[in-house]
Amino acid sequence: VDLGTAGNYVLLAKTGISTTGATAIVGNIGVSPASLSYITGFSQTLDSTNVFATSNLVTGKIYAANMATPTPANMTAAISDLETAYTDAAGRPMPDFNELHSGDISGQTLVPGLYKWDTGVSINSDVTIHGGPNDVWIFQVAGNLTVAGGKKVILSGGAVPENIFWQVAGHTTLGTTSSFKGILLCKTNIALQTGAVLTGRALAQTAVTLDANAVSQPAQ
Repeated sequence: VDLGTAGNYVLLAKTGISTTGATAIVGNIGVSPASLSYITGFSQTLDSTNVFATSNLVTGKIYAANMATPTPANMTAAISDLETAYTDAAGRPMPDFNELHSGDISGQTLVPGLYKWDTGVSINSDVTIHGGPNDVWIFQVAGNLTVAGGKKVILSGGAVPENIFWQVAGHTTLGTTSSFKGILLCKTNIALQTGAVLTGRALAQTAVTLDANAVSQPAQ
């Protein structure tokens, strides 16, 4: 799934990004059409150019729609690319796996392919994604994606998070101290509960909420 310029961000949202606690972000974050005031909890400081902001919680830059040129146009393009990527992932036909385990993939080992569920997907015990570094996984989830507290998505065989795409029509919740891998393309909000760890990207068409999380972008 081609992320376009949305791939320049580890967190990207339309309506806001908020955090509490000792969050640590590696990568750029951005909001559009929301303004910088809708990025909360980061104690960000505007650069003298007004093109971006910085925060002690972010190893990267912070962008919003009301910053100086060229940021507004860049943010509009990134959100458009996010929507295009979401539509692409959601529209892939002929799944290799349809309604696998009725959406409860707890404890499963998932091989490369296209997965489709007309329901939500839950992870209540550790899940393994197994395959090589060039393999691709696309998960089409018509409902919500819910990862229970303390549970992990584990990569094996050389699988890499940048090739794992979770297209979620509902909302996504990563439970307390859970560990998740992959690119989240979410129609609504993405919530990382206390201490959850994400290696990938959280790209939401509403908001992203954080609470003392570690979030790091994968390789481009």
